[in-house]
Parts: sequence; C-alpha cells; structure tokens
Amino acid sequence: MKPILLQGHERSITQIKYNREGDLLFTVAKDTVANVWYSVNGERLGTYNGHTGAVWCVDCDWDTKNVLTGSADNSCRLWDCETGKQLAMLNTSSAVRTCGFDFSGNIIMFSTDKQMGYQCFLNYFDLRDPQQIEDNQPYLTVPCAESKITSAVWGPLGEFVIAGHENGEINQFSAKSGEVLKKVKEHSKQINDIQSSVDLTMVITASKDCSSKLFDSTTLDHIKSFKTERPVNSAAISPIMDHVVMGGGQEAMEVTTTSTRIGKFEARFFHAAYEEEFGRVKGHFGPINCVAFHPDGKSYSSGGEDGYTRIHYFDPQYFDFELEA
Repeated sequence: MKPILLQGHERSITQIKYNREGDLLFTVAKDTVANVWYSVNGERLGTYNGHTGAVWCVDCDWDTKNVLTGSADNSCRLWDCETGKQLAMLNTSSAVRTCGFDFSGNIIMFSTDKQMGYQCFLNYFDLRDPQQIEDNQPYLTVPCAESKITSAVWGPLGEFVIAGHENGEINQFSAKSGEVLKKVKEHSKQINDIQSSVDLTMVITASKDCSSKLFDSTTLDHIKSFKTERPVNSAAISPIMDHVVMGGGQEAMEVTTTSTRIGKFEARFFHAAYEEEFGRVKGHFGPINCVAFHPDGKSYSSGGEDGYTRIHYFDPQYFDFELEA
C-alpha cells in the first residue's frame, strides 16, 4: 500500500505522536504550527495556533482530551484537543524541549533548555490545581546543572520521568521528590530521542553516537543495542512484534553535500531480540527526525527534515514493504 503523505508544515518536523487509540496523529514542526490528522486517511482535522516559535514537542493525554505543546517561544501550552482552544499557557525563561502527560493525564512535565544564562529545569505541574497554572508555579522544579535534557518520557505509573541528556546520560527523576533515582551512561554522545514500549516496561533511546539502545524502564538495565553508521534521530518499539524502527541520517548541515542515496534517509527495521537489521524503507528527502508506531502495530509514521510526515502501512507478519521512492 502506498504511504500517505501529510503536507501540513513548511519547515522540518520535530515530533510526531499518536493518541492512545491511534485514530489521531499529532505533528509539530519548526514552523510554529501543531497539526492533528486522521491517521487512517491522512486528512487534516485541524491546527493548534498560538505559538510564535518552533514547536519542539507534543503530547496527548490518555483520553485525547488535552494536547500539550512546548516551543522555542519560551512557553508550554495546553490545548483542548477537540476545539483547538488554548486552555493554559505556562511561560518559561528558555525554550521548552520536551513535554508529556503522565499515565493519569493529571500531571504534566516539561523541560527547558540551557540557554541565555538560564540552566535546564524539569518542571512538574498538577493540572487538578488551577492555582499552579494561574501563578505559573510548578509543584516541583528540578535543576539539571550538569547537562541539559534533550528527551524525556514518563516511567510506569507516573512515578518518575526518564530523561536523556546531551552528554549521553539517562536519569530517572522522581515526580514526588525530584531526586535522581537511577543514573546510567551507555551512550557516548547526545541522546536525541527516548520512547517507551506500549506497556511502559522498556524504553528505547536514539543517540548521535550512531546507536540505539533498549533499557528496562524501572532498573535502567541495558538490554539490547542496535548500531548503524549514521546518527540516529529517533527510534520506536513495535507494540505487537519484537521489532524496532529507527530513523536518522547525517546532520542537517551536511545533507547538501551528499546525494539522497548516500544520505541513508531510510527508516530501518531491526529485530529487537537478535539486534539484526531486516528491512529498510525509503521515502524522505532528508534525515528522518522522528518515528512512531501506530498503537495497533500495523503502520508507522516518520517525520522528516523535508517537512513531510509519511504514514506507512504494512503487514507485520510478512513485512512485504512497498519500497517505493
């Protein structure tokens, strides 16, 4: 089946997210707009307008009521998913790099960049307390002095946040006390992306050191490694098979000097247990910035530096990909 091409952004895609049922796909890019699409046919449902800078991250709660976006305009915004109305705006002193709802949808976390003299902070807000939102006062703020957070996801049961850092470290930050519960350093360079498995027992990292690694969410034990020859920008775990998909390519600034063939702009499929690559899917005219599996495992999406999001359908039983350009 031909992939569905979503053309709703003028600049490169920064993150894509499915909601829990998988009927909606949220995309954000460096062009200030957050889009939501029907994943079944690629029709655009609407946009969330309000940001004035590149939007770095997006998340949706479990019942698809609210959407959270974080942007380089120094704000994290909460939207009504159905109407596109802005419900809350949390101002920060630097760009918001990652954001996420916890398991219950009641608590949000977001991290800010280390820039303009401000250090990196991880902030926790409880949406059940309107005073926190009104006063822009998180119930917990964790400073990250050593190295800034580049990607983060909630751990199981909303007890902690698993964060990947610029120096390759992974930390667990408690959502109650803010202390570092566990710390590991398996990557030698920046972690570009962290995504959790469907049951939240494992997380997969994607790093600039050309590898992607699988970890246990609670203990942070390193389970598997998947190596490529290019920096990995994003990786996702299949919800139904022992497969992972990885997207990458070289740095954006080096792209112009190489042809698309050499650029390695394919999405790569690895077997999660054997650590072997078994498939590649072409498509993007530039590095892939983010990948995500549909919750039913029968399709995946990739968002690229070229500003397009592609939804690929396949039969995971046989993996007869439509390998078209």
